[in-house]
Amino acid sequence: MKTKLSARVWASFILIGLVGQVAWTVENMYFNVFLYNTISTDPSYIAAMVAASAVAATVTTLLMGALSDKLARRKAFIVAGYILWGVSTLSFGFITVDAVGAWFPAANAAAAAAGLVVVMDCVMTFFGSTANDAAFNAYITDVTDSSNRGRAESVLATFPLISMLIVFGLLDGLTQQGRWRAFFTVIGLAVSAAGLIAALLLKDEPLERKDEPYFRNILYGFRPSVIRGHAELYVAFAAYLVFASAVQVFFPYLIIYMQMYLGFDNYAIILGVVLLVASAVSVASGGLIDRVGKLNIVLPAAGVMLAGLIAMYFVRSFVPVILAGIVMMGGYMLVTAILSAIIRDCTPPDKAGLFQGIRMIFAVLLPMVIGPYIGAAVIRSSGATYEDLGVVKNVPTPGIFLASAAVLTLVAVPVLILRKKTRSPQ
Repeated sequence: MKTKLSARVWASFILIGLVGQVAWTVENMYFNVFLYNTISTDPSYIAAMVAASAVAATVTTLLMGALSDKLARRKAFIVAGYILWGVSTLSFGFITVDAVGAWFPAANAAAAAAGLVVVMDCVMTFFGSTANDAAFNAYITDVTDSSNRGRAESVLATFPLISMLIVFGLLDGLTQQGRWRAFFTVIGLAVSAAGLIAALLLKDEPLERKDEPYFRNILYGFRPSVIRGHAELYVAFAAYLVFASAVQVFFPYLIIYMQMYLGFDNYAIILGVVLLVASAVSVASGGLIDRVGKLNIVLPAAGVMLAGLIAMYFVRSFVPVILAGIVMMGGYMLVTAILSAIIRDCTPPDKAGLFQGIRMIFAVLLPMVIGPYIGAAVIRSSGATYEDLGVVKNVPTPGIFLASAAVLTLVAVPVLILRKKTRSPQ
């Protein structure tokens, strides 16, 4: 029987989910540009920041997801987390090489500033992961079921790209003008405001308060007996690991690639068109995913993304880049929605919070360690550089898309295993 989600639930998805993704867009894409443009062009700093943030996100989600399950509360974590997430995001506007040089005169100012950005990224990630990765993701699992998750996830999957469109369309001009303080202030205030609104909008679902020891529950998902008992869930996690690693090979360097390699000053227009079309495809596919079956459609969706990645390697001019980008990002959104829905279907409903940390290991920690370092290695091996005021700077090259495509092909292995397991008699 198909369950209909209420208007209040949809409103919570749209407000909290979309604003959270706006904050993650800034963290995932603009922190890299901020670091590259204002502090250092060494891609190793970007890779280190992405990896450190991934570790912070995973550890936070393990701890806070288990705590939200034990207390049988999601709302308090979401509200407080969003408010502090906004405050910590706003603080980035005050980090400059000159300011850090004044604070630590004995240190290398650029290196110290880069280190401070990495540390503050971890602080911001703690609040963001508490609110979004741990509590909000568990809330989504609480209020949906297998009959409506395809539709819900197809909408939720559009938020990362819609958030990019919002940021690129409304705020990217501030970054191009070097007005980073204003940029981070606007984003920070918006995220904190979403936390205040969530206090009025959200209603905790009736959950059973857990009496199990808290620290024992943190390690719940690592127990061999739990892994064996939920084998399909862990194979689905493995599929997401491969997919997300492929995305992270190129994604942290995408804006820099369009700016510095393709020479597009108007990259916001390209991204805007790509994101609008890809988002429309994702929303329209929600009912199809539920009807056809998630496991039946995931590999064709991955094939669409693969074709887009290969096309991105060859295209150089404005319109071809838009067309290749639509194929690439359309496939990306479909795979995101399908794999996310499969993971929710396989997650025990009474332990949604406990498994959020495990999900983060496969969806964030490992991909954000593996992918960016593959991308950085490809960039360095290409030898593509330019000189700016006597400083030699590395430039991302099209090889990042071929490397991403090579990683993505491996997703077929866990998907085929999952198909076999779900069709075998239990």
